[in-house]
Amino acid sequence: MEDKPQTDGSQDAEVTLEYLLRRMRFKSDFPALSSSVARVQALSDSDTENMQTLCDEILQDVALTQKLLRLVNTAHFRRAGTDQISTVSRAVALIGMAGVRNMALSLMLLDHMPDKGHAHQLKVEFLRSVMAGTLASELSHSSKEAEQVYIGALFRNLGRLLVSFYLPEDAEQIRIQMANSLAEGKPIDELKASELILGMSFDELGQAVGHKWGLPDTLLHCMAVPSGDVPRFSMAARPERMVWLASLANEGADAMLHTEPVDLGQALEGLTDRYAKALDLSPHALQDAAGRARKRMSEMTEALNLTVPAQSPAERLLDTFYVDAPNAGETGPAAEDLGLLDSQNGALSQGAPILENQSPSDILAAGIQDITNTLVEQFRLNDVLQMILETMLRALDCRRVIFCLKDPKTGSLLGRVGMGEGADPVKALFKVPIDKVNLAQADIFSAVCLKNLDTLIADASKPTVSSRLPEWFKDQVQAPTFLLLPMVVKRGAQDIVLGLIYADKGRAGDLKIDERELSLLRTLRNQAVMAFKQSAGG
Repeated sequence: MEDKPQTDGSQDAEVTLEYLLRRMRFKSDFPALSSSVARVQALSDSDTENMQTLCDEILQDVALTQKLLRLVNTAHFRRAGTDQISTVSRAVALIGMAGVRNMALSLMLLDHMPDKGHAHQLKVEFLRSVMAGTLASELSHSSKEAEQVYIGALFRNLGRLLVSFYLPEDAEQIRIQMANSLAEGKPIDELKASELILGMSFDELGQAVGHKWGLPDTLLHCMAVPSGDVPRFSMAARPERMVWLASLANEGADAMLHTEPVDLGQALEGLTDRYAKALDLSPHALQDAAGRARKRMSEMTEALNLTVPAQSPAERLLDTFYVDAPNAGETGPAAEDLGLLDSQNGALSQGAPILENQSPSDILAAGIQDITNTLVEQFRLNDVLQMILETMLRALDCRRVIFCLKDPKTGSLLGRVGMGEGADPVKALFKVPIDKVNLAQADIFSAVCLKNLDTLIADASKPTVSSRLPEWFKDQVQAPTFLLLPMVVKRGAQDIVLGLIYADKGRAGDLKIDERELSLLRTLRNQAVMAFKQSAGG
């Protein structure tokens, strides 16, 4: 490991930041993390195109997709009696852009901190940060506030998380500094200890990295630790309310992690008293929120196969301890009984990716059920199309999937919605003429649609195929294997071409579909037709 340059005075903070950023660049995962966080956080909450971008960002990472789907199927997010959510698109439709975005950002932080040398401390820091966000959301007065303050409270810990991962020796020195000061009877807080060791506080470090990531000003504002005492007047309707709410949530998470269970009720009451006027809190608001947050955290750890050692401080963040009398100080069921212990050593660990044993047919069937559930509710047509494309993308492990819709002005099928690698520029290339087309002279795309033939091209380079490919496809798309599923509706005795679903892979012969899978793909295509009919009122 390279030595950190030694400086003094005002240069400390700048040197620490540059040193940390240099260490980050040497870790291959950090550029992916920083770019992913910036792209996801930049998305707005409601724009349809942003929903597609969010889904694309998540779907690029199979492990992230699986973790998120398992998380959205916990009791907190699923409505009673509903079937399992099996597509990210439906999760967005049910939970909202902001909710799924926040989950994805949380999981990105977890996924990019896998170093086994200090995995235990990293996972503790992650759980503590998520508890802060969860407490903040539980204390919020509205769903919109909950979504915004969750990520602000979580990312307030960005500096600590980055130092724990990239500068573990410094993180340990900060903990030692705090412990020594306590033993000497002159305790210092984490802010002061991090300044002594790093030359800048965790908060300043998180802010500096956040600026480099291009995080929005509203998030950076909520991430910042406010100066001075907690206001003695209501912060209702003031933007500063979320800043102080994030502060309470982080102090509450610290108390839950570091306070003996027998003393926790009193500690949370003390915090409630301090923040009561500023945040309009009832006497037991924080204790009640802590109980709900523990349940959510327990669901999350089980969903993600995150395990904690029995009787460890990290276990205090789960639903195995009780805050209020008469249970204060008593432990709940053993971690082994809850399935929370690693069978080897009890250390925090990450389980195998979920859904890893699902076959293409399983994924297709689950997606069909997801879409069926959506079609019986009020739905947006674009949401259904997103679910269909996502299901195909994941089930067939495609490079990209594109939906084309007939344009009444030109009589051609035009690319409208796409998912996967380079889907946006590729979908714009699709222009498949349908009206007034001579079938004998039609290219393979037009012919397949006019004949209503589901077609799999295993090798597009074969002369019999290549000679019938349109020039725009040969010149710019150049997919070696692809699937075409026409969408055709009956109007009297006439077949009307409505659209086309296209999927491809990057190597000839890689796209293989058995009879069961083809049957399910046709069902998906028929669901798309049904969605159009329902949207049109017919």
